[in-house]
Amino acid sequence: MPLPSIALIGATGAVGRECLSILEQRAFRHGPIKLLASSRSAGSTVPYRGEQIAVEELGPRSFEGVNLAFFAAGSDTAKSFAPIAVRAGATVIDKSSAHRADANCPLVIPEINPEALAPLRSAPGIAAVPNCSTIILLVPINPLRKAFGIERIVVSTYQAA
Repeated sequence: MPLPSIALIGATGAVGRECLSILEQRAFRHGPIKLLASSRSAGSTVPYRGEQIAVEELGPRSFEGVNLAFFAAGSDTAKSFAPIAVRAGATVIDKSSAHRADANCPLVIPEINPEALAPLRSAPGIAAVPNCSTIILLVPINPLRKAFGIERIVVSTYQAA
């Protein structure tokens, strides 16, 4: 089976660079990679696996030949381009808030509910990623939930404006 071709949208931002770092640290096996960003970043390069990868401008034709698209950009970008990526045949992992409340998009924390990704194995679609505070909270609480049946948690977060 050929390795997936991937695209990273928002490659020059903080979240995009962290995504690249994680792909590199975990030695994620993949075929060609496209780094996509706004016109301001197009033409710049980003280090990845010992190389400098050129950043391309995100556009409607950016997803041709892409199997897996990581969206590390804002929700407006994800709302506009994630459906285009899916129509082109890519499975989308969206880190923005754009699809978190969409009943057709599984909300996934791999350490907690990886089975929610099952429908995306047979057809391209969009998987949403919860807010960072939610992930950090639920990963350690999930074993407690399983052991003791926690049904509800009330949490307040105070994030910088």
